[in-house]
Amino acid sequence: MEINILVDPAFEKDIEVSWLQSIARQVLVSQGTDATAELGLVITDQQRIQELNRNYLGHDEPTDVLAFQMLPGAEEGESEDPPFIAPPDGMLHLGEVIISYPQAAIQAEEHRHSVKREVAILTIHGVLHLLGYDHATPEQQRQMSAEEAAVLSSVQDEM
Repeated sequence: MEINILVDPAFEKDIEVSWLQSIARQVLVSQGTDATAELGLVITDQQRIQELNRNYLGHDEPTDVLAFQMLPGAEEGESEDPPFIAPPDGMLHLGEVIISYPQAAIQAEEHRHSVKREVAILTIHGVLHLLGYDHATPEQQRQMSAEEAAVLSSVQDEM
């Protein structure tokens, strides 16, 4: 598994890249994801995440986490978009997770836990989105919350 991490220079002192890779990897392993999977994880600021949220989702406000899922294997006729072509490198490109570090800090204070724990929660949430989980319906919310809790409990010692 390849987990590429990009941390805005303003937050490099606050984020341990190997720890973040470990959290993302544990989500992938817990879901039985193929070893050839690859994803990107970006830690950024409020301005950049608001810009992405506005440009791609139409919401002109900052948010905590965005997940841009690549949809491999879309069959012709299933969507209006052209079918996804598998890259020649053999990797399963899952997509990108973008986390706002300042928003994580705000939420950590609200929930009365560490920023590290909040970043772990947001990482787990974002990676699950890349794997197809959603929370649009109550049943989806229950399923996603259960998966988040299971992974979070397995990484407790790392926080």
